[in-house]
Amino acid sequence: MAKRCYEDSLRVGQRGSAVNTLSLELDPRCHDERERPHPVEKLKEIQVGLRENQNTKIGTIMTKEQEVELIRCLQRNCDVFAWAPEDMPGIDPNFMNHRLLMAEGARSVMQKKRKQGEEKRRAIQEETSKLLKVGFIREVRYPEWLANVVMVRKANGKWRMCTDYTDLNKVCPKDPYPLPNIDRLVDSVSGFEFLSFMDAYSGYNQIKMHPDDEEKTAFITEGLSATK
Repeated sequence: MAKRCYEDSLRVGQRGSAVNTLSLELDPRCHDERERPHPVEKLKEIQVGLRENQNTKIGTIMTKEQEVELIRCLQRNCDVFAWAPEDMPGIDPNFMNHRLLMAEGARSVMQKKRKQGEEKRRAIQEETSKLLKVGFIREVRYPEWLANVVMVRKANGKWRMCTDYTDLNKVCPKDPYPLPNIDRLVDSVSGFEFLSFMDAYSGYNQIKMHPDDEEKTAFITEGLSATK
């Protein structure tokens, strides 16, 4: 009996079919405190722009001189922050755009439309309307590739709209670049007083798709849409 239990403990469970989704939210930044890690120090909110909503948070363990210098730096460079989609000019497609590297002879796949509940349908319509309004997506007709929308419940009860690009990813070879090693990253910042990093507002939408690949990222709602 003991031998049987040991053998069972060594068996590897079957892997379920993975679904590759991509968030299409207009503003994917987390606004729910339960969904984000908390800093080890207390933060305070400061205003860096002229409008009331142009605020950010800074740490509280700096000296007074460091805090004043940081606030002045943020206020001087307020124009580099995006507070809304209209503040985000995006990257010139002539300088950079996103192209899909697809396997030769790959066959296109059009997923059948999945049924959504009434609550999900309203959330999809609302988010799609926002994306259309700011020009991040456009309507298309007769695409060769078509993916379904997947709705994921957030911790705050709202819905996150994602797209099921499983079929498209299958014909796109993975790049050979290794993922960063977390231990090496931690060692590289050891001994430094400050650690700075940058987070792009709605980063996926800042680099446009190449015109030849736009309709390959089409997804289906009540109509047909493609990312730009």
